[in-house]
Amino acid sequence: MSAAQTTTADLPSAKQTPSSAVKAGNTGKPGKTGARKGPGFTPWLLLTPCLLIIALVMGYPFFRLVTLSFQSFGKSELWGFKDAEFVGFDNFSKVLGDGVFWTVVLRTVIFAAGAVILTMVIGMLIALLLQRVSGWVKALINIALVASWGMPIIVATAVFKWLFDTGYGVLNYLLSKLPGVDMIGHNWFASGPEGLAVIMLLVVWGAVPFVVITLSAGLTQVPKELEEAARLDGAGAWGVFRHVTLPILKPIIVMLTTLSVIWDMGVFPQVFVMRNGNPEAEFQLLTTYSYQQAFVVNDYSGGSAIALVTVLLLLGVVAVYMRQMLKIGEVE
Repeated sequence: MSAAQTTTADLPSAKQTPSSAVKAGNTGKPGKTGARKGPGFTPWLLLTPCLLIIALVMGYPFFRLVTLSFQSFGKSELWGFKDAEFVGFDNFSKVLGDGVFWTVVLRTVIFAAGAVILTMVIGMLIALLLQRVSGWVKALINIALVASWGMPIIVATAVFKWLFDTGYGVLNYLLSKLPGVDMIGHNWFASGPEGLAVIMLLVVWGAVPFVVITLSAGLTQVPKELEEAARLDGAGAWGVFRHVTLPILKPIIVMLTTLSVIWDMGVFPQVFVMRNGNPEAEFQLLTTYSYQQAFVVNDYSGGSAIALVTVLLLLGVVAVYMRQMLKIGEVE
């Protein structure tokens, strides 16, 4: 027998019949150790206490809000002198046909947009700064951020009232030290735009720490190799941020922006306390306007209708957020 014949005889056949493959145990599929069972009802059982608390704390008040918005409910109905009557969509027709309501909606949207933009821009700048400072400076900044974030809203509002006070405000005093500037006795709340700008700064001051901490955590996940590769390709600081950092942080930015919109459209204590519990017409936002209609004018059904419209607007924001997150998930 030749060497060629010997080599050919010793090699296994390149093709095997299905029956031979099965006999050899080579089925091409991993062995099954048993069918995997689903989680069953255990997760829902564990979530039941939390769901019950949510249903009691939020479900029933929301149900009453919806009910009141479709009824005629005032002081007489509150004290039981009259029964509440079902009026259908009359409350919504009255609210949506009121020009004052749409003025308040526009003011709320502008206020929330300005607060969100300032919060995200300032938060991003501080988060980027924290990546370039020494350890002890970063620790001090984080301590200051957490302290400002944990400060109660009432205390923060009192501090801002002192800073912008007409007679002894610190800001007026400091601005008057500039050449040609005389701000002594200036009333920041004499007009709606200036007063809302002060309240917007208060909202931004309280929201920036959360944004900074969250973005700082996201920046730690940006690969340094990608940044170095972008710099080697000739990209500057803006180019690295735009083409490397920003795409990686996009899910976090979308989440923070959506939460900021929801929070800033729901601002109430800052306006209420800053205006001593009685916001003027120029300072009315959707939350304070709903409160005024319900508890000052005693039109509880009208105030409920305004609150329900506000909830629907916020649900629209949540829908946009979910759509963006689904798009990001499809790309990834």
